[in-house]
Amino acid sequence: MLKAVNLTKKFDDLVAVDHINAEIKSGSVFGLIGTNGAGKSTFLRLAAGILKADEGHVTIDGEEVFENIKAKKKFFYIPDDAHFFSNASPLDMMEYYSVVYERFDKARFHKLMGNFGLDEKRKIHTFSKGMKKQVSVILGICSNTDYLFCDETFDGLDPVMRQAVKSIFAAEIEDRNMTPVIASHNLRELEDICDHVGLLHKGGILLSKDLDDMKLNIHKIQCVLKEGMTADDLKGLQILSQEGRGRLLTLTVRGTKQEAEDIMNRYEPVFFECIPLSLEEIFISETEVAGYDIRKLIF
Repeated sequence: MLKAVNLTKKFDDLVAVDHINAEIKSGSVFGLIGTNGAGKSTFLRLAAGILKADEGHVTIDGEEVFENIKAKKKFFYIPDDAHFFSNASPLDMMEYYSVVYERFDKARFHKLMGNFGLDEKRKIHTFSKGMKKQVSVILGICSNTDYLFCDETFDGLDPVMRQAVKSIFAAEIEDRNMTPVIASHNLRELEDICDHVGLLHKGGILLSKDLDDMKLNIHKIQCVLKEGMTADDLKGLQILSQEGRGRLLTLTVRGTKQEAEDIMNRYEPVFFECIPLSLEEIFISETEVAGYDIRKLIF
């Protein structure tokens, strides 16, 4: 488990990370969402022990990370702008990381480089941004660490490569319980891979919940009510938001699907159906209740 306690980091008068408390369970995929400047990269650098916290601390499996070589060997950090040695090839970086990480899988490295169509001996500085990201991901996966910290990992990858990387992540989680922590400004990018999502805003976590719990307790209902009825007449239904187009009402409601359907059946509408919400819609509803407009925060 990765745990942040009262984690705070300031740069002069700027509070980049503001008293964050978070727990990331092993074997889960944690998505850290937020706009540019929200503190995502700073949080990952603190978690990786690159930066020293002004207050609080980060632990991995009970050990503090900062200046702790043993703890740092449990994760691989993929920054937004990956750093490689000057004039190095992927093969050179493989040799370096195989010394740092004792469990580095060289055979897997060669296989993945071939699968991605990347030349092991070509100088990395001649690669495109997307190709550099692919090399970073391959190095991270082959390091066989328990945790993988990813800062905007999918940015710069084409759709096919994004899906390929997500598939590799899924396989690693299933095979060896790897725990990816993925920072992104794009909700849609993380929807099909994350188990838990935290929304970071102005250095603090505004909302942090398991996706399954969120999806089980919030639903969208499209309905046509009896003549003369409005959403206000649906007593017992906890309506978070509503939108009307003619007689068709779209309601976002809190509660289980069964509870919502039972209440709707009680009022015998002309028509209704429960529709799954996207991650974006869930966060919009949750943050609006908290007094924020996520569309201004994220998009």
